[in-house]
Amino acid sequence: MGCFGFLKGMMFVFNGIIFLAGAAILGVGIWVKVDSGSVLSFLGKIENAPAELSQVLNVGYLLIALGALLVVIGFLGCCGAVRESKCMLLLFFIIILLVFIAEVAGAVVILVFRPLANELFTKLGTAAVQNIKADYGKNPDVTGLWNTTMSTLKCCGFYNSSDFVGSPFYVDHNQQYPPQCCPGAEQPCNQTVADSAATITGCFPKIKKLIDDNTVVIVGVALGIAALEICAMAVSMILYCRIKSRND
Repeated sequence: MGCFGFLKGMMFVFNGIIFLAGAAILGVGIWVKVDSGSVLSFLGKIENAPAELSQVLNVGYLLIALGALLVVIGFLGCCGAVRESKCMLLLFFIIILLVFIAEVAGAVVILVFRPLANELFTKLGTAAVQNIKADYGKNPDVTGLWNTTMSTLKCCGFYNSSDFVGSPFYVDHNQQYPPQCCPGAEQPCNQTVADSAATITGCFPKIKKLIDDNTVVIVGVALGIAALEICAMAVSMILYCRIKSRND
């Protein structure tokens, strides 16, 4: 009985944290999408905040989806443990199992189809460069997104600065590149100045290097999440079986 009570308590605390975190994320996502004016006003008050920070509004839907999922999981886990509800515990187990299967399937697909990754990245790069050449400097959303990405990652273009050749920005600014391609330069960011900024690479090589340098951390976090999911499924199933046998 003591072990059963301990598992119920751990189930309640663990899923209570998940529920609160999900509610917070859901609240932020709803606020971002519903009251975008206040968000932009808040961002505008941040000292030295770039105008491109308004692009954070685009993550609202992701926050809402993630928050809603965490709220449902946390609610089922908490209530299922406290009320000793077989239905809630079973739903909790099924949802965690589906998430776990999706993660494993994604990992298997990445490993099995890894030889096709280069082809996929090539197509992605072609689309990204075409996007820059067609809309950078003309479409505010595209321009802001790329500026935010380049400012955050300290990079220039998808592959390099030549991605901007022929873009509306390049044409309208007398064949100049965005200032992110020439950090600290006092003169206009032209081809010569951009080439001299050897420390600035494309965003894709920069992201790839970040992933390669942090592979161990990424794998460790993934394994940790998988272990927590397995423990959550095991505990929920133990409680479910114990409650079922007691009621029967």
